[in-house]
Amino acid sequence: MAEPLKAMYNEPFLRQFAALVHSAWAPFDQERFVALVLSGEWEQLELKARMRRITVSLGAGLPAEYSKALDILYAIDERCTGFPYLFFPDFVEVYGMNDWARSMDALARFTGKSSAEFAIRPFILAEPEKTMARMLEWADSEDEHIRRLASEGCRPRLPWAPALPAFKRDPAPILPILEKLKADASLYVRKSVANNLNDIAKDHPALVLDIAQRWIGDNERTNWIVRRGCRSLIKAADPAIMALLGYADEEAAANVAHAVVDVTPDEARIGETTEIRYAAQLNPVAGTAADQQLEQGAFKLRLELGVDYVKANGSVSRKKFLLKETLAEPGARIAGAKRLSWADLTTRKHYPGVHRLWLLVNGREAAHAEMRLRGAGEGAAP
Repeated sequence: MAEPLKAMYNEPFLRQFAALVHSAWAPFDQERFVALVLSGEWEQLELKARMRRITVSLGAGLPAEYSKALDILYAIDERCTGFPYLFFPDFVEVYGMNDWARSMDALARFTGKSSAEFAIRPFILAEPEKTMARMLEWADSEDEHIRRLASEGCRPRLPWAPALPAFKRDPAPILPILEKLKADASLYVRKSVANNLNDIAKDHPALVLDIAQRWIGDNERTNWIVRRGCRSLIKAADPAIMALLGYADEEAAANVAHAVVDVTPDEARIGETTEIRYAAQLNPVAGTAADQQLEQGAFKLRLELGVDYVKANGSVSRKKFLLKETLAEPGARIAGAKRLSWADLTTRKHYPGVHRLWLLVNGREAAHAEMRLRGAGEGAAP
C-alpha cells in the first residue's frame, strides 16, 4: 500500500528545511523548530493539519515582525518548490491578514512555487471587493501561475478549502476574471476556468448555460473550457446544454438501433473488480430527427456508464463514468470495456445488494444489466 501523502512531512524533511532557514537567518533554532512540529499528536495529524503545524512552528522561530519574517522566506523560496511547500502561502494566511498589500505580493510570489489558491480565500472573505480587484489584475499577468490563482482562488466550491458562500449565492464578482481568461494560452489556466464554471453551475445552471451559449464557437480553447466547465450539467443530461453541445436526446433515440451492456461475472465482493462490456449500434439510415447530422457526415455521441450504487438504507444513488465521446458514421458500431472497482474509497463506501448498470447514450438510458455485490467476507450464492 502506498504511503499517505502526509508522510512527506517527516523528520528528514523538517531537518533539511530547518537547515535551509538557518542558512538564511542564523538565529533560527533548528532543534526547537523540529521539536515543536513533532510534538504531541503529530502522528495522528492529517495532511492539512501537519502543514498548519509546520506553519505555526515556523512562525514561532522567525522574527515576530511579519515583513522581516517574509524577507527570510524570500531568501530561500527559490529552493522550496513543489507541493510540500504549501506552508509558504499558508504562512501568509496565518500571519499576514493585517498586512493586505504585503500579503498580496507574497501570495503572487509563492503561488508559482506551490500554490496560493487556499491561502487567498481568507482575504476574499475579509475584504472581498479589494481582493477581487487585485485578482482581476492578476488575470492579466504574464505568469500563468498568477493567472491561474486569479481563477482558482475564487472558485465557490474549491476542494480542500472552505466554500465562499457569497459567491455561491452570487458569482457575479468572479465573471470578469473568467471572461479575461476564457481563451488563455495555458492549459493549466484553462482547466481552472473550467473548474470554476463547473462550481458555479452547481448553484446557477442557467447562468452557466448563458455563458456557454455566448462562448461556444469563439475558438478551440474556449470550446474546450465550455465542454469541461459544463461537465456536471452534461452528467445531469441537462437538455439545453446537451442540445448546445450536439448531444440531443432525440437524436440518440433516432440513431441508436441497438445497445447492450454486459457484466461478467454478474456478482462480485466488495474490494473486487468487475469488467463491463458495452456496445451501441447505429442505424445505417438516419431517421428524420437525424437528417441534419447526416448531412455533416457523422453523429456526435457521448457514451457513459451509469452505476446505481446501493446505499446503507437500501436506496440507490447514481454515479456516471464517461466511456467515450466520438463522431460516428451511420451504421457504425461503438464498443468497448471498462473495469469497475468495488473497493471502498474515502468518497464512496460500497454496500451489498443488487446494483443496476446503465449504458447512457447522450444522457439517455439505452441498455442496462444487473449484478450482485456481496460483502468482502460473504460467500457466493449456492
